[in-house]
Amino acid sequence: MRIAKAGWPFILGCLFIGAVIAALAHVFECPFLGILAGLSFLGACFCVYFFRNPFRRIPRGEHLILSPADGKIMEIVEGTDPVSTQPVWILRIFLSVFNVHIQRAPVAGRVQAVRYKTGRFLDARDPKACFENEQNRMEFVPDGRFSSPLVVTQIAGLIARRIVCWVREGQRVAAGELIGLIRFGSQVDLVIPKSVQLKVKTGDRVKGGSSVMAEVLPE
Repeated sequence: MRIAKAGWPFILGCLFIGAVIAALAHVFECPFLGILAGLSFLGACFCVYFFRNPFRRIPRGEHLILSPADGKIMEIVEGTDPVSTQPVWILRIFLSVFNVHIQRAPVAGRVQAVRYKTGRFLDARDPKACFENEQNRMEFVPDGRFSSPLVVTQIAGLIARRIVCWVREGQRVAAGELIGLIRFGSQVDLVIPKSVQLKVKTGDRVKGGSSVMAEVLPE
């Protein structure tokens, strides 16, 4: 199992604190400090689990739109977005603390824009979270038959307070490539053209980089 680089400070920090407390517990023969040391080591184990980066088999095809994140689809709504003059589908994915929190590119293409916005830290399931929370918006110009760019938005949640973005404007990405991470519970929105054929529905559980969210119909 691979671990995301962003997780190592948390893992090593918990291990270091646990080792120091364990040493103090031994010196002072204090059971309470021993319990705290054990909790620190459990915290390190949780961080290893949380920051895991499992191998994913990436489906091939320029006509496919892949899930940018692991989690449960909270809703699929028709809406508008600045990237398109036509209506779009907006798919909202909820990530619990038990999901993989690494985000992946939904298509192969070029990063057109990256825009970070400060905000609040409402629970990711709150309907206002996608509008008011801290977030990072990434626009992708896909290769293949697409009528408009795609958008992936990382949205911080009640516990998540740190958004990490690993791509920059002008960069080319492969479908399923790692593009970012959100720490400790969050939401990821995917904006796609309404002309595509959806392959998922509300309530479905998806995996980043391997679940097919939609397919571009042949002209």
